[in-house]
Amino acid sequence: MTPPKLPELLALERIIELGAGWIQSRIACEVSLPTGGSYPVHVITLGNPAREVPAVGYFGGVHGLERIGSGVVIAYLQSLVMRLQWDSTLHRQLETVRMVFMPIVNPGGMAMGTRANPNGVDLMRNAPVDAQESVPFLLGGQRLSAGLPWYRGPRNQAMEIENQAVCEVVSAELLTRDFSLSVDCHSGFGSSDRIWFPYAHKRSPITHLAEMHALKRIFVQSHNHHRYIIEPQSLQYLAHGDLWDHLYLQSGEHPQRVFLPLTLEMGSWLWVKKNPRQLFSRHGIFNPLIEHRQQRVLRQHQLFLDFLSRAACGHPLWLPATDVRAQHHAQALQDWY
Repeated sequence: MTPPKLPELLALERIIELGAGWIQSRIACEVSLPTGGSYPVHVITLGNPAREVPAVGYFGGVHGLERIGSGVVIAYLQSLVMRLQWDSTLHRQLETVRMVFMPIVNPGGMAMGTRANPNGVDLMRNAPVDAQESVPFLLGGQRLSAGLPWYRGPRNQAMEIENQAVCEVVSAELLTRDFSLSVDCHSGFGSSDRIWFPYAHKRSPITHLAEMHALKRIFVQSHNHHRYIIEPQSLQYLAHGDLWDHLYLQSGEHPQRVFLPLTLEMGSWLWVKKNPRQLFSRHGIFNPLIEHRQQRVLRQHQLFLDFLSRAACGHPLWLPATDVRAQHHAQALQDWY
């Protein structure tokens, strides 16, 4: 049985066709549905594949209900493909950076209208990382039942196929380079747009706290009217099984390399506040349902996604040198811890 095509998947496949000759695409895995049929998980790459250049990864749709996350990543990819037809500056930029896209990590959950994947597993609670302190009941991840939200999956089992695909892509495309960034686009937490970085499983600072602080500084200096709250996720809550904690810990096997994973958490309560009727829709809690608000959200985050690619290209100019790294670390501790 062939399941109906997802609008986001159709849009992504059209972009892949339009970008033929400039972009490369492959299917990382196929996700099966309980009712039959399957959906592909696409990986799209463009730019310089040489390991000597930095890379930035863009991920979306990890939670099936948060379709706006996929929409933001797809909109940015479409912008790049359209610009490749005329923008010589972009062509020169792509000589110095690798860009990796997985816009729809959880197509099965998206098709079923669930946060979890078709197995009932929350992909952001499924990695083999346990919180070192107490976590919020259920929200922090649970193994009681797949019928309850935030289910981690069975104990001592391999990660879900979608997470295995993300790990394979990140390990091959990002962690093999001296410098890399990633952003995973979500929605649903509060009424402010937040940019989170690890850890989620403990309150301790990450090894590259100075580098994260330097990244924040150049973003704020370049975009002084931004509306993001930039902070470690642990300031809000701790959780088991965070995928980006797991991948960041893996990156520590090569201490000479820098990997900075970010999560864009779009504050969906702002959309609900403006249109309270959205509370009566599961999709409305996590996505802007009114057309002009959806278009505004798709536009407003493109600047940040583009900033990341430029920051990756120019990382030698802003990464803190040894003599100022301690200052960045101390300031970050004061700001965040």
